[in-house]
Amino acid sequence: MKHWMLLLFTGISLPLSAQTIVTGTITDNVHHRPLEGVSVSLQSRQVSGVYTDAAGHYRLSVPKGNYTLRATYLGYAPHAQAISLQSNTSIDITLEEKGLFVSPVEISSLRAGKNAPFVTSMVNADDIKKQNVGQDLPFLLGQETSVVINSDAGNGVGYTGLRIRGSDITRINVTLNGIPVNDAEGQGAYFVDLPDLASSTSSIQIQRGVGTSTNGPGAFGATLNISTNELRDKAYAETDNSYGSFNTWKHTVKAGSGLINDHFTIDTRLSMITSNGYIDRATSDLKSFYTSAAYISKKTAIRFNILSGKEKTYQAWYGVPEDSLSTHRTLNLEGMEKPGTPYNNQTDNYQQDYYQLFLNQSINDHWNFNVAGFLTRGRGYYEEYKAGQAYADYGITAPVYGTTTVDTTDLVRQLWLDNYFYGGIFSLNNTGNRFNWSLGGGFTKYDGQHYGLVNWAQNGGLDNEHTYYDNFAHKTDLNVYWKGDARLVGRLHGFLDLQYRYVKYDILGFDDLPDLVQHNKYNFFNPKLGFTYNINTQSNVFASVALSNHEPNRDDYENNVKNIARPEKLTDVEAGYSLRTQRYSFQGNLFYMNYKDQLVQTGRLNEVGAYTRINIPKSYRAGVELQGSAQLGAVFSIAANAALSRNKIREFTAFIDNYDDGSQTARQYRNTDIAFSPWLVTGYTVTAKPLPRLEIDWIGKYVSRQYMDNTSARDANTKLNDYFVSNLRFNYTVPQRLFKEVGLQLMLNNLFNRLYEPSGSTYAYIADGKIAADNYYAPMAGFNVMAGVHLAF
Repeated sequence: MKHWMLLLFTGISLPLSAQTIVTGTITDNVHHRPLEGVSVSLQSRQVSGVYTDAAGHYRLSVPKGNYTLRATYLGYAPHAQAISLQSNTSIDITLEEKGLFVSPVEISSLRAGKNAPFVTSMVNADDIKKQNVGQDLPFLLGQETSVVINSDAGNGVGYTGLRIRGSDITRINVTLNGIPVNDAEGQGAYFVDLPDLASSTSSIQIQRGVGTSTNGPGAFGATLNISTNELRDKAYAETDNSYGSFNTWKHTVKAGSGLINDHFTIDTRLSMITSNGYIDRATSDLKSFYTSAAYISKKTAIRFNILSGKEKTYQAWYGVPEDSLSTHRTLNLEGMEKPGTPYNNQTDNYQQDYYQLFLNQSINDHWNFNVAGFLTRGRGYYEEYKAGQAYADYGITAPVYGTTTVDTTDLVRQLWLDNYFYGGIFSLNNTGNRFNWSLGGGFTKYDGQHYGLVNWAQNGGLDNEHTYYDNFAHKTDLNVYWKGDARLVGRLHGFLDLQYRYVKYDILGFDDLPDLVQHNKYNFFNPKLGFTYNINTQSNVFASVALSNHEPNRDDYENNVKNIARPEKLTDVEAGYSLRTQRYSFQGNLFYMNYKDQLVQTGRLNEVGAYTRINIPKSYRAGVELQGSAQLGAVFSIAANAALSRNKIREFTAFIDNYDDGSQTARQYRNTDIAFSPWLVTGYTVTAKPLPRLEIDWIGKYVSRQYMDNTSARDANTKLNDYFVSNLRFNYTVPQRLFKEVGLQLMLNNLFNRLYEPSGSTYAYIADGKIAADNYYAPMAGFNVMAGVHLAF
């Protein structure tokens, strides 16, 4: 395989002499600012179009000849000009505003701007499209800097995980069009509940570190700001169908009206994804739809979104036991409490519906505001077969047969969650020549019901469905922020961001502790200060310091009843340099994240597969991140990144179950690695365009060794081995006249069939006077294939 790949990329160089490169920058005619997301194309069926990046740059690789260069962007008059290409050419374009207010203010008010002193990456719709063949959104972000991904099913479909700088999804702030996505209680963001969200996504901004103020829980590792509200002004209809390994299918149909009478637009999408998964029985049955309607005028934009996702996945949360990894690495223990064959409905079932209403209003060239209201409705359950359960534990009277009382039984139970999450957000924004600022915030309320049902008991005693626990939780979240960016002296910009956040969280009982009631209130102040110096129009340096506070989640309270979990505090110091030209880019940054009372994962899983956490008084993450890209002639380009870090706990006490005497033994550890925090993460993508409509990407990812607990494997083997994975991706646009576009996609994943485990869990104990651990791993699939067909009408 390795020799074949070298021959492939060597052979690509044959058509080099016939190619020319067109580059340029696109700006607006009023503020002369670069425009991101402009569609740039040549009037030729041999050449695929591109989108401008955050600096307004575009690049096309085309055969020599005569063309019409076109640039289109909603809210601006289309641009067209005749060009003759005999050699590499640079063409800058200025677009003229048409007078429609199309800027998604709810997005721009949260995202880090051009002069914000934070580390950011942008992923646009074109980046997503060329790899979207059915895997979950975290897998489409897997090549971003400091990102590590994993999958319960082993193939990226169903429940997936995402870590940035070692921080998991409960510490990554996720917003969808400015609306908080993180679960109010668990604080995670479950993309399985919104299948194929990527097909409706216009762009994603990733901020690593604390970043700017946002809505929802504070960012303790990163921020994902997802937008679906960026408009398409031309009518379209598209289908995407994919099939691949493990009987994985993805079907997507989407259509949009474009602008009707220069004011109205509607977009819609239907998606279905199914897969058998790599892990035994780890099936996924995912469905979703998206509808968005908008009215747009010169100063006003009103938009209403409905998103709905429904998932049914066979549980594969707990991983493969260590002693089975080499002999049966797809073993799934879920459902195996049932005698004989595994229980066939050991599934997770959930539906989540998003309703979002936005009003964006331009007052004049310098002032605009937005308000939005939302409701997120969630309900569902997971079902499981449990053997040898005591009737008394479920509040069920034990049946009596003759003179014999039967105290235990096998049973089937469902654990339900039924909730409403609702509220509003706002921002008032002012832009000027020297000073820009935003005043914003949000109010959210969460009402959740947790209850459990027993549906069947093998030994009887159950006439109807029995409720064995039923409790409620309520959470109020209020935040107000002010952020400003000012040109201080010459090329020096200052940035100040002040946020107040109030949280009230009432828990009226837990599943196993129904009478335990907790009332928690927090007042958080999260300031950020930084400076950016623009060396020239292509490069800058920046430095910032940011504070963030974060409340414990529901599991933290439930798992630490005797010692109530404390809120955590982070001081994040960042400094960096960036350079961007039309042919290459580079960004390098240093970070030091100092935590007080960080809630660190222990490596243990709770009953729904979530990691338990404990407060660590002092810990830190420090490192350097590098990322860059370069155009290597007319055909080749490369993008690469690397993150080198130390992630340390200064000192902590672990309490280990002692099976010898039934107690817990305290053990001190110093200067150990934080769990699930590799010291080195690198990635690269080498792209070749040997033909105008063919793009080939050779993708690589390396993740160093890491640990599943916080002891650095000093007493038991809790290490996850390092791994390097290589993928090959083909995208080809078929020249034809029947459809607007026909695209073919082929993804060859894990080319060299590397057997690796990016995640897992561990349970330490003492037996016969020695510390040992039961380890469970989440293996990823070996070599696998996905292929897709895209049709545009």
